[in-house]
Amino acid sequence: NAIPSGGVLQIIAFIGFLEIGVMKDVTGEGEFPGDFRNGYIDFGWDDFDEETKLQKRAVELNNGRAAMMGILGLMVHEEIIPLGYDPDLPIIGHLQ
Repeated sequence: NAIPSGGVLQIIAFIGFLEIGVMKDVTGEGEFPGDFRNGYIDFGWDDFDEETKLQKRAVELNNGRAAMMGILGLMVHEEIIPLGYDPDLPIIGHLQ
C-alpha cells in the first residue's frame, strides 16, 4: 500500500466531516437536489430565469457524463495493454 494507514484515516475523517458538517442543505432553500449553497454562495444564479437554470444544469450533467465516459475509457485502455494490445494502434484494428 502506497498510502499509510494514518493518511487513509485522515482522508476518511475529512470526508466524514464534509458529509456531516458541510455538504447539507441547512437552510432548506435548496432549489434542486445537490444545491448546497445555503444562501451563502450566489455567483448570479438567482438572476437567471427558470429555463436558463434548467439549460445550465443540463449542460453540467452532460459534462459530468462525458467526464465519466472519458475516465472509463482511460481505465479500459490501461487494462487492455497488458493483454497484448498495442497502445499506438486503434482498438478497432484488433477486432477484425
